[in-house]
Amino acid sequence: MDSETPKVIRFVRTGLLILAGALASACDQGSPAAPGDLTTTIDTVDGVIRVTNTGTPPEWQLVQVVSIGPKSLTDQGSPDEFGRVSSASMGPDGEVFVADAQYDEIRVFGLDGVHRRTFGRSGEGPGEFSALYSVAWTGDRLLTLDPHLGRVGEFSAQGEFLGQRQMQGGVSGTGIRLFPVGTDETYGFALVEGPDGLEFAFVGHNSSGETGDTLRQLEQPPGPATGVFCEYEGGVSFFTVPFQTGLVQHPGPGGVMYAAMTGSYRIAVIRGESDTLRVMERSLPVEPVSDEEWAAGNQEFEEFRRDRPDASCEPRRPSRPDRKPLIGQIFVAPDGKLWVQVIRTAGNRWEVFDPEGRLLASVPFHAWVERTVPAFGPDHMITIRQDSLDLDHVEVWKIERGRGRGRG
Repeated sequence: MDSETPKVIRFVRTGLLILAGALASACDQGSPAAPGDLTTTIDTVDGVIRVTNTGTPPEWQLVQVVSIGPKSLTDQGSPDEFGRVSSASMGPDGEVFVADAQYDEIRVFGLDGVHRRTFGRSGEGPGEFSALYSVAWTGDRLLTLDPHLGRVGEFSAQGEFLGQRQMQGGVSGTGIRLFPVGTDETYGFALVEGPDGLEFAFVGHNSSGETGDTLRQLEQPPGPATGVFCEYEGGVSFFTVPFQTGLVQHPGPGGVMYAAMTGSYRIAVIRGESDTLRVMERSLPVEPVSDEEWAAGNQEFEEFRRDRPDASCEPRRPSRPDRKPLIGQIFVAPDGKLWVQVIRTAGNRWEVFDPEGRLLASVPFHAWVERTVPAFGPDHMITIRQDSLDLDHVEVWKIERGRGRGRG
């Protein structure tokens, strides 16, 4: 790292400026470090806390507790034969609450995999669902998100309907979900009234109702296109640019937002539209995109161009990045820890930070179905897997911390 005073990450509604120039290249060109040499440096620059983590963190392990799902196509009609799992959450007494979007119901299982009960059904009345997108435990109740009906439902652990909260409805997409960030603090993705009309935002909830915290969604800053949009007679097609840098964000406790550009391992915690509170940095070597990887990533687009030479595409062709992203998704867990998906050619992994930005551990990575996200707890993680028969399985993992883990 050089001795220049770094520029501070600033976030605004129309984009973001990231640390640039010599600092960015110096941070990302670091060399691999030996195990056991983890060092965290905390200082303050222009009123912003900067946390720099170097070295190799202790290893935590994920040990599977149970996999809930059918073993074959012949297991029809059993409670663990899911239609389409959209979300899962760990509740009181170690119970797993699974949202099945196809059947519009919530199925509850123990950590032994045994089905305990089912509640909810299709409809528009109290306790019913039109589109069960997401569930999250918040305080002493389970919140459910149904954007088609424009409401957040409230249930007890036994499935008793406790009430509902209205929200703007009529939206869909894999990012429309609940974001639990504390034991009694959850954000729901919603449409809210902005100065120019309706806009996407994260609306805060607790067990008593809405908290009043509203975090507007940050917009992708100017830069190379992350996708190619093609129009042709009779239709349109969209292709994601492989390895292109994008913006990831996640609400955090107390009305803050965690955000980063995936091309740099640099995560900012901000309040309001531009008040940066903390910046967490990590030195990792960058990895180039090989010719073979670039060709494989664009195979579908190239086949489309051969089949549709008359199509009009914007941009005309994907722009090749000079490096692979360093991070993928970021998640703030209800216990305050930050989980960062680290992208590596040798194999992805999780890196876990405490609320102050200190790196705690590296954790093996297990992929999940794209329409879902992992659910995090102090001692467990839940992921959704789809097997070779396209059957959904809810997998519960215990987080085992090694003896040399340091903090946390």
